[in-house]
Amino acid sequence: MSVRVLIAEDVSMLRGALVALLEMERDLEVVAAVGRGDAIVPTALKTKPDVAVIDIGLPGIDGLSAAAELHRQLPDCRTIMLTGLGRSGTLRRALDARVSGFLLKDSEPPRLAHAIRAVAAGQRVIDPELALSAWDVQATPLTRRELEVLRLAAQGAEVGEIARRLRLSKGTVRNYLTATVTKLNARNRVDAIRIAEQAGWIP
Repeated sequence: MSVRVLIAEDVSMLRGALVALLEMERDLEVVAAVGRGDAIVPTALKTKPDVAVIDIGLPGIDGLSAAAELHRQLPDCRTIMLTGLGRSGTLRRALDARVSGFLLKDSEPPRLAHAIRAVAAGQRVIDPELALSAWDVQATPLTRRELEVLRLAAQGAEVGEIARRLRLSKGTVRNYLTATVTKLNARNRVDAIRIAEQAGWIP
């Protein structure tokens, strides 16, 4: 019986390459491939994959947020995150999102296929480089809501758009942004985004 796989990668050439590579494996079946984070859960609910391979940086919503929502709505589907950045904080976020595997994008193709089989069997697979970096991870001082606001700001959203998307008032959004700058001892909002990205607290 083959393992059903969903691929989520926004770069179309890389998405196509992943699909082609995995379809060469007799026991793996790619049932869907999407290019946006907000397409993952609706597609997974229709196709019922066993494993979702998700790029951490996706448009719509980021890969880790999508993975967390996928776990809530389709708990039998295991997830593997792909990242090109070995930031220490991303591993903690991945574990919080109930991710089963976490690999660097430059991993060899056979490693990804092996990881898919392993997580489908209930195991956890973490890239050794990322596991080592986790020793140095620091917990974020920001609340979940502050991280959500800062993540949207990092994507270029203005205060009004953030307020609409999170169903908050503009004043509340400004207060959250001010709090993040203060807590991170940043010079301004841009500096707060840089600090949070380098720490891996936001993708």
